[in-house]
Amino acid sequence: MAAPLPAVPSGAGRAAQPAGGVAGSPRPPPEPPGGDPPPSPPDRRKKKEDNILEIPSIPNPFPELCSSPFASVLSASLLPKATSRKKQVLKVYSEDDTSRALEVPSDITARDVCQLLILKNHYIDDHSWTLFEQLTHTGLGRAIEDHELVMEVQSNWVMEEENKLYFRKNYAKYEFFKNPLSFFPDHMISFPSETNAAVSHAGILQMFLSSSTYPEIHGYLHAKEQGKKSWKKLYFLLRRSGLYFSTKGTSKEPRHLQFFCEFSNSDMYMSLTGKKISGAPTNYGFCFKPNKSGGTRDLKQLCADDEQSRTCWMTAIRLLKYGMQLYQNYMQPYQGRSGFSPLNITPMRSISENSLVAMDFSGHRSRIIENPTEALSVAVEEGLAWRRRGCLRLNSHGSPIAMSNMAIHRSQSWFHHKISREEAQRLILQHGLVDGVFLVRDSQSNPKTFVLSLSHGLKIKHFQIVPLEDDGKLFYTLDDGHTRFTDLIQLVEFYQLNKGVLPCKLKHYCSRIAL
Repeated sequence: MAAPLPAVPSGAGRAAQPAGGVAGSPRPPPEPPGGDPPPSPPDRRKKKEDNILEIPSIPNPFPELCSSPFASVLSASLLPKATSRKKQVLKVYSEDDTSRALEVPSDITARDVCQLLILKNHYIDDHSWTLFEQLTHTGLGRAIEDHELVMEVQSNWVMEEENKLYFRKNYAKYEFFKNPLSFFPDHMISFPSETNAAVSHAGILQMFLSSSTYPEIHGYLHAKEQGKKSWKKLYFLLRRSGLYFSTKGTSKEPRHLQFFCEFSNSDMYMSLTGKKISGAPTNYGFCFKPNKSGGTRDLKQLCADDEQSRTCWMTAIRLLKYGMQLYQNYMQPYQGRSGFSPLNITPMRSISENSLVAMDFSGHRSRIIENPTEALSVAVEEGLAWRRRGCLRLNSHGSPIAMSNMAIHRSQSWFHHKISREEAQRLILQHGLVDGVFLVRDSQSNPKTFVLSLSHGLKIKHFQIVPLEDDGKLFYTLDDGHTRFTDLIQLVEFYQLNKGVLPCKLKHYCSRIAL
């Protein structure tokens, strides 16, 4: 965790006071042995003042502010003191590689930078914005914690490398506080021997944040040997004292455990390039980089067999390194919320899940449609009627024309035109592998179709959206025509409210923001 900068003395930055015992003023020269004081130099200030014309004093138009007994309200001690906080220029990039330069104090945190960009760009603050550090030369990246000092992060960069700070959303930043069971699978976590009963939702969090007990994370990882290009598969254990590996199979005996790394003076990064640079056996790499690193030779590189394993290791190490500070970062946006219990951490439901239900207003009295089949047919019928009304426009000659539904989706933030499957997976991974993170893209294998890329269960799945033509009309479907939609907007809106054939509802879309 980055240490706060030392406080600036209150007298720093001010001009030196005249001699007379004030701290910081030059000492008078010692008296000569004879005892007579040295001759004083001529008073230059008085001579200079004699040449200045004396300006008559202007009467105070508001004497009551100075002579009133309430004048102490405006005393200097209660006015905000001018601080000498040094300001620096910070350059932040967005997903489309546009950038914005900000003049910020040297002790600004990552959360403050995000709040500043949210205000300047009029974005909605849903507590998922984050500042992302990307080391271009080594192909590594990490989400900077909200409490970290950004200028201290930049001070660890090598001048020759073109490293960047990105402003983006990360829905998985604190997801483990809401749903810890999905982040720590049973086969990778073991609890202290005194814990006999099954550990509850809040119990896992309390054990991770407790100073006395800590769950043990264990499993196989590939480790790159120092000074070599080869990788070796070893059995690792994460304990409060650090990360260890066993020299004899899966043995946990102290004589077989060898220390690998501790985290107080290093930061954890995720590999963004997979096997390309490091030659790792899988695409799920991460590493530890010392704060004052001399280069790639100081990296301690690891590689997991799958995304679930990597997420478990990295989440546990974050909790071990930062502890309660992470919990405070997570709770800060909710501090003023009434009725919010610190340990009652449940996933926040969206507005659509809480309040939107299918309604029928065709009769004299409205009613809630409880039959799912009826609700689906009503939704499709209303969607078709809305599209028929909304797609009629006037052209430049004043005659009504029907707008094509083929390109109506291109203005949506969730649609990404002509990106590859690998690029879609990278974009979803950047936004966090939370259930419901999605995007829609063109299909590369079939130019006439589209693909819905969706995150679920720490995996990214792809569903083909097929166009169907019926009675001269074009529809889109995900389930072989059982549910049809006139365009992609209607399809996305439907699956935001209904799971249907998908493993979960669509919740968070991936977008390329511009600064």
